[in-house]
Amino acid sequence: MAAEPGAPTRHPVPWREAEFFNGPALDAELRRVFDICHGCRRCFSLCDSFPRLFDLVDEGETGEVDGVASSAFEAVVNACTLCDMCFMTKCPYTPPHEWDIDFPHLMLRYRANQHRQGRAPTSASRRLAETDKNGRLARHIAPLMNWAAKTDNRPSRWAMEKAAGIHRDARLPEYRNPSLLRRARKGAPAVNQAAPAHGRKVALYATCFANYNSPAIGEAARAVLAHNGVASEVVYPCCCGMPQLEQGDIARVAENAQETAAELVSWIDKGYDVVALVPSCALMLKLEWPLLVPGDSGVARLAAHSFDISEYIVAIAGKEGLAEGDGALEGGVTLHMACHSRAQNIGHKAAEMLRLVPGLEVEVIERCSGHGGSMGVTRDFHDTALKVGKPTARRALEKASRFIASECPLAASHIQAGMERLAAENTESATGLAQDPRAYHPIELFAKAFGLGN
Repeated sequence: MAAEPGAPTRHPVPWREAEFFNGPALDAELRRVFDICHGCRRCFSLCDSFPRLFDLVDEGETGEVDGVASSAFEAVVNACTLCDMCFMTKCPYTPPHEWDIDFPHLMLRYRANQHRQGRAPTSASRRLAETDKNGRLARHIAPLMNWAAKTDNRPSRWAMEKAAGIHRDARLPEYRNPSLLRRARKGAPAVNQAAPAHGRKVALYATCFANYNSPAIGEAARAVLAHNGVASEVVYPCCCGMPQLEQGDIARVAENAQETAAELVSWIDKGYDVVALVPSCALMLKLEWPLLVPGDSGVARLAAHSFDISEYIVAIAGKEGLAEGDGALEGGVTLHMACHSRAQNIGHKAAEMLRLVPGLEVEVIERCSGHGGSMGVTRDFHDTALKVGKPTARRALEKASRFIASECPLAASHIQAGMERLAAENTESATGLAQDPRAYHPIELFAKAFGLGN
């Protein structure tokens, strides 16, 4: 998708070049960028990377970056969740500025060097990032896995913390069987031929989360699309590679990108739009993949035909108009704007979509949840994730809406955990807990409002 006027621009990631893995060159670039960040400090409230950096500088011998040992930089890099918010919303020195700062991709470069050296940003097992393998295995024993993952199952969570580096108090997504892909093979919802958008076709990229952990997201999306005249097929070649990107395994991500694009482009050839159910995956398809494999025509074509689910529903509403229906949802929604949704530079599409529901009160929180992908569940970063997300949890408590939602399902669950912790610390704030104990994806609430979902 083309960047909006005035949006920061990004360069392809030169991970195939030897200089990308040159240690002294990387250290020099870290020092150049960190020196500028130290002098600016606009990003101090975004995540834990920047407070760590500023503390290192302030407590160093010189009070400048030259007083910080290179070995100390790893703590700064490891705290980065690759959310892109510093690049998209805060940094005044992103390209085309002459200082040419892309902080997240510099962190990615460091992570790629870590990966090449056999190191990882956290002590958690790398198996945690193998979402497809985990999902295929766990769905067959879903009740057992879900029981073992409950935070009140102290023996199993203690064992998971010791063996896999997963914090014993971190909420983990449940597994579902059958998967979204298997459920879709049983049939599609009837398409409303009288809807204004009838004739559109969508290849719904299931994403690993919706496929293995929350098929309800995909089923809600299909119901909404069908009600509005859109035929859909569920497709899932493999994971988008975001978990591997977090670990710096760029070659693996590039391989996934090319293989997945080859399959999804075949749907585009048949007149389908590609719609992703989770914003992290939409971001990969639209923006990250083209920067990792810039010469691949299939990846470029896929990027131009890919949409976030909320973005797609809003586009239908604006172009053809939505189908008639008795939409209503009582109690209001506190909607967290996911970082990877904001990084797509498409506006607040989830909020726009929910505001299409007549009379629905939508309270938007545009701040990091703190979860940071798989990092938020690790022994190393779970407490930090709760700390970073505390302002968001506090605001959600203050809103006291019936529903909590985020396009990032992990973020929504993490916010609820933060709300419950704050409520436990102060019984007066317990009244602000969401009346509905579930954390929702906005498309689920949209379907619910029109009587199309549970």
